[in-house]
Amino acid sequence: MRLFLLLFVVLSTVLHAQPPAVTSSIKAGFAERDITPGIGMEQPGGYGKSFHRAFHDPCKVRVAVFDDGKKRAAVIGLDALVVPRQVVLDARAQIEKATGITGDAVLVCASHSHSSGPVGMVMPGEYDAASDLVKKLAYEESSCADPGYLLRLTSEIVAGVTAAERAKVPVQIGAGFGHEDKVAFNRRLRMKNGQSWSHPGAGNPDILEYAGPIDPQVGVLGAWDMEGRLTGVIVNYACHATTNPGGISANWIQYLESTIQGGLGTRAPVVFMQGACGDVTQVDNLSPNQRPKPEDWSRLVGGRVGAEAVRTLLAMPRTGHAPVETRQEVLKIKRRPPSPQRVQKSLEIVQRPRNAADPTEWIFAKEIVMLDFLNRTAPVVDCEVQCVKIGPVCLVSNPAEYFVQYGLDIKKGSQHAFTFPCELSNGIVGYVPTEEAFGPNGGGYETRLTAYSNLEITAGTQMARKGIELANQMKAEPRPEHPRIPPFAGKPWTYGNVPPELE
Repeated sequence: MRLFLLLFVVLSTVLHAQPPAVTSSIKAGFAERDITPGIGMEQPGGYGKSFHRAFHDPCKVRVAVFDDGKKRAAVIGLDALVVPRQVVLDARAQIEKATGITGDAVLVCASHSHSSGPVGMVMPGEYDAASDLVKKLAYEESSCADPGYLLRLTSEIVAGVTAAERAKVPVQIGAGFGHEDKVAFNRRLRMKNGQSWSHPGAGNPDILEYAGPIDPQVGVLGAWDMEGRLTGVIVNYACHATTNPGGISANWIQYLESTIQGGLGTRAPVVFMQGACGDVTQVDNLSPNQRPKPEDWSRLVGGRVGAEAVRTLLAMPRTGHAPVETRQEVLKIKRRPPSPQRVQKSLEIVQRPRNAADPTEWIFAKEIVMLDFLNRTAPVVDCEVQCVKIGPVCLVSNPAEYFVQYGLDIKKGSQHAFTFPCELSNGIVGYVPTEEAFGPNGGGYETRLTAYSNLEITAGTQMARKGIELANQMKAEPRPEHPRIPPFAGKPWTYGNVPPELE
């Protein structure tokens, strides 16, 4: 009898044992601010002027602040085409003054929404010292940032970080990779003539195959308070935000956010960090099917990526141990100068009436003339590479529209359990293709020489190597795991430990 009672007590203790108390050494706070532009403002994303005529959904600044007691870092996602370098520098200075978070620990990433506010391509005052012709090409014939909007953007970044800092609570974090390979496609195709072209046209019989890969991983970091409520999410995925659902919009990122919030019944902010997608969009040039309408396309991309993020959040283990660490270095990279002969030819084209030239020829002649001015006044460009570690996650940033192969290379070279490449961060230097894209079988839109995209051919390799180097200077944290069950010390479920009953 005593033996039976002892076994009963042991079994009851095992079956009804309370899980270990949840503890945490990391705090996190999330916040968001509105940066929706006004109707009539310039719509960025092209080599000429376009203006917003309708509203679809808000554009936001979304912020996550992490604090391990020794180091703090702010991770900021913008619904913006790009983020100008000066905006980042000004915001960092104000953030440090307001919160004490140092500038090297502030990462600002643009989503590359082509339906957002006027943040580029020409900066205020950038061509003031140029000739009257070049100033006219820059300010009257090109997409221009609005100085008032840039001031507002800077102010809202600072306000968002300040609000997230105030909202910090102890959290448990989790991280994981989902997989979504049905909504993003490499837009460069190998052609029968041996070159690689961007968007050669659906059904083009001269297409052979995709000229590059995609990155199907959906990187997800979640934070839950000590009562188990989701406080915020970071999502990293590589796909141009070019679905343009109709008017001012965060683009497909709005549906990423609404899918996560709707699926989990939360209003927790979703901080989107754009992956390396310089050659990746939602357009599948090999598909025989008609393309969806813009609204449907936006829902499709955002919904599928968001659903995969939900699945990943639900399955990931959590930890309260998440050291914060950062690294940062500014590379000095040269521009590719146009030849004197090309500059002269381009000048001849832009000085004739615009309707006297082929539209594409005129646009890129304009760009060469503008680039010639930049190359004479600022031939070297600051390219910041920054790494932010949050527990097992390492965000590795660059300021480019970065080819996806480089993002894959960074993931392969990083020692961290979860590496999130973040393009268009802390500045903007235009398209940075692979060195292969400049070779005999290369080509395409992204390799064109313009005032926007002009770095030397090895720029992408330089950024990737530096990102891997900085990431691997920081200790890799163990991958979180689900709690293990205790050793078996009971007996099987008595309802089920029986042989087949046939009668």
